[in-house]
Formats: sequence, C-alpha cells, structure tokens
Amino acid sequence: MRVLVTAEQIRDRIRELGAAIGRDYPDGVLLVAILKGACFFLADLARAITCPVRLDFIGISSYGKSKTSSGEVRLTKDLDTAIDGADVLLVEDIVDSGITLNYLAGVLEQRHPRSLRIAALLDKPDRRVRPVDVAYVGFRIPDEFVVGYGLDYAEQYRNLADVCVLGDVPEP
Repeated sequence: MRVLVTAEQIRDRIRELGAAIGRDYPDGVLLVAILKGACFFLADLARAITCPVRLDFIGISSYGKSKTSSGEVRLTKDLDTAIDGADVLLVEDIVDSGITLNYLAGVLEQRHPRSLRIAALLDKPDRRVRPVDVAYVGFRIPDEFVVGYGLDYAEQYRNLADVCVLGDVPEP
C-alpha cells in the first residue's frame, strides 16, 4: 500500500469543509451518513461544522466484497428520521461510478426535503457512469482502489488513518 492522502491532509480539509457547510446552513442541517464507510468522515465532519447538526444513517450497497460496483443497488438500512422539509446533506466516503448516489438521491428526493446535497471525502470523476452533483468535495483522486479512513476492501483496512492505494489483491 502507498499513502495517497495523509491523516493531516484529511483533518485540515475537513476543517475547511465544516466551515463552508456551517456558512451555507446557518440554521442547521441533517447529516445522513451512508453506512459503513462514511462513519469516520461523518464523525469528524460533524465536529467541524459550526451550525447545529442532526445525524441519521442509511445503508446501501452496490459492492459487496468486490473491488468494483455490481451495478445493482440495494437499501440495507433506512432512515430513522423523516426528512420532509429538512435541509439534508448526504455524507459519503467516496463517489466513484455514481450509481449508488444517483439511486439514493432519487429515493430521498421523493421524501420532499427542502434541500438535498452531497458531501464526499473523495471523488473519482473519471469513473462516473451516472451523474452526481457533489457540493462539498474533500479530495479529487485518480482512478485507483483506495482504503483507509472508513474505506474498506472486504471489510478490512477501514481503521487506517490515511487513505491508501491498495495494490493488487485477488478478488475474494
């Protein structure tokens, strides 16, 4: 593995994102983290935001134990909070193909939030196959498979403090 984004770079960028989000939502925002990968980003981002925040979680999967998206999206855990009339910020670890976020944004828009935007720690725009508008981006990265800071491969490596490029690993 090699380090792509250091823990220090992540910490500094999240502080900047938190300040921007606080300015954009002075009355508060509902942060909806996409399980499991976004938990690390959510915790640090919530502490960096300067306005009131509420938290909720949604589970969605299109990867399983593979390094590439299956293209088939399924909801594994729904929200506990009604979002009708709320300012909602979807918090995601990485935007890759856009399949998952495109699907999820469509599902949540049907619940009539006042606003729905996306914050992602990492963005791989070169991999996009479905359109996704990411309002807050931590880092744009090249098309390499990354782990750490919540991102996993077969449920491993989430606990790494840095975002690292994972070398050749056989598919499970």
